[in-house]
Amino acid sequence: MDNIYFFKEDCQFDLRKLKKHKAWLNRLANHYNYEILELNYIFCSDDFLHKINLEYLDHDTYTDIITFDLQEEADESHNIESDIFISIERVKENANNLNSKFLEELARVMAHGLLHLIGFKDKTDEEKKEMRLAEDKAIELL
Repeated sequence: MDNIYFFKEDCQFDLRKLKKHKAWLNRLANHYNYEILELNYIFCSDDFLHKINLEYLDHDTYTDIITFDLQEEADESHNIESDIFISIERVKENANNLNSKFLEELARVMAHGLLHLIGFKDKTDEEKKEMRLAEDKAIELL
């Protein structure tokens, strides 16, 4: 399981809380017949993620997650290489707004990024519904 790495930038967050998440993320990818070659989760502040959103996506908004697919070619290999940035502040606020536990909301957001890499989308209402169902199933796997 040396294929998933956790980092933090510009935030206070105890990465030890995520010990079981590496095996879970690998199970989730395998469930959809994908293999994680390298997956980096970078937990950060709102400001840090906002700067990335401006610089790379030209979006002047705050968000909870940005996923960068690092696969060299768009092929059918079902391999995953990615950097996923998650704002700890945004996840905490979302958890409060949804009356959810922080670690559950964090797991949902982590799964959300991986599900995008697997091919799930969330632009239309139908896609959002499918994504939410996949997130719920992912939480059950945890």
